[in-house]
Amino acid sequence: MNLAPQIEQYLPRQVLELISTTSKEAQQLGQRVYLVGGVIRDLLLGYPSFDLDLVVEGEALKLAQQVAKLCQARLVVHPRFGTAKLGYGGFTLDVATARSETYSKPGALPTVTPGTISNDLFRRDFSINAMAVSLTPGYYGELLDPYQGKGDLDSGLIRVLHPNSFTDDPTRILRAIRYEQRLGFKLEPETARLLDGGIVILDAVSGDRLRHELELILREKYPEHAIRRLGELGVLPRTSLPLEDSGWIAEKFSQARQLAKLGNLSSLYLCILIYPLSEDETERFVHRLNIPAKLTRVLCDTLRLKAQLPLLDKSPMRRSDIYYLLRGYAPLAIQANILASESSTICRHLELFLTKLRYVKPHLNGDDLAELGIPRGPQVGDILQELLKARLDGEVKTRAEEERLALLLKPAR
Repeated sequence: MNLAPQIEQYLPRQVLELISTTSKEAQQLGQRVYLVGGVIRDLLLGYPSFDLDLVVEGEALKLAQQVAKLCQARLVVHPRFGTAKLGYGGFTLDVATARSETYSKPGALPTVTPGTISNDLFRRDFSINAMAVSLTPGYYGELLDPYQGKGDLDSGLIRVLHPNSFTDDPTRILRAIRYEQRLGFKLEPETARLLDGGIVILDAVSGDRLRHELELILREKYPEHAIRRLGELGVLPRTSLPLEDSGWIAEKFSQARQLAKLGNLSSLYLCILIYPLSEDETERFVHRLNIPAKLTRVLCDTLRLKAQLPLLDKSPMRRSDIYYLLRGYAPLAIQANILASESSTICRHLELFLTKLRYVKPHLNGDDLAELGIPRGPQVGDILQELLKARLDGEVKTRAEEERLALLLKPAR
């Protein structure tokens, strides 16, 4: 099967230019180059794809360096892994040396050696991701599909390439469910059986690798579908994330998409996932997945604020009281509690802080107070705090009003 016409229609002009130059330069170097993986899957499905990967039978770094010079493309190289990234226009193209992988024990990272395109496709996770298209002149557009990935695409199946796939790399369990739910496919029966047997091996996988897979799931359009499925299969407890109510999570994820900025959405999802947990359960989860310190703080803030919510469930409240109750919490933790709280009063107070109160500042600063004759010292901080409270509560609005209040608060000599 030759996909040249589809490639010419599917890929953006800048990418086609980069691929053309790469193909010609590879031929000059006596190398063969292939477009591989997700882009082939998405092309055949008719989905847009930004997963652009080239595999080279030869020295990928040398080829990438030559192409970067010819096309004036941006180049980032990773010599240790034999990979490079080319930036051209608004696109990036990953270039890697074809490789073979072996595993010393279940769940271990692989030992990588240079190989052929056949080796490289064999090391991949599922048949639908183990296809390649030749970019070599004379063979341009030719589909390599040794594991019948196109047939599985047509049948809507997720199939591993060999019986040891989940044993070699148990994180493929999470990827299988991610693709199954994204594409609306089903696990091929033997793959489903192998997956079930491999779940226990997730215990041998590092927290960093599990966290990476969970992060990828949370970047999906509808991650709650994969979360629910992982809960049904008994995978989530291996990440120290018990799932109590997938229906509640689905509802809150949907609401989060309407509330959050896109860049923070995956972190907000994570706050929702841990919301039903106790502090001890959250600590185990953070430790198991080696959650970075900055995000750990957000998760802990989410639960600490959850415990303080009754203090916000009264009306009316002074704005300054709302401010000083919430000012120490991460904004994402406040967003999570807005989503999770069932009290309209609490949500109103949380939203008021998030949208308005946290931005309120006095007109005056320490230098301004000094010009008013207020000596520097601890009293300056106290006066500024009183000015902030007065602004929050609407007792002062203008700079002149703040100056008059500051003079009233000036300590007697």
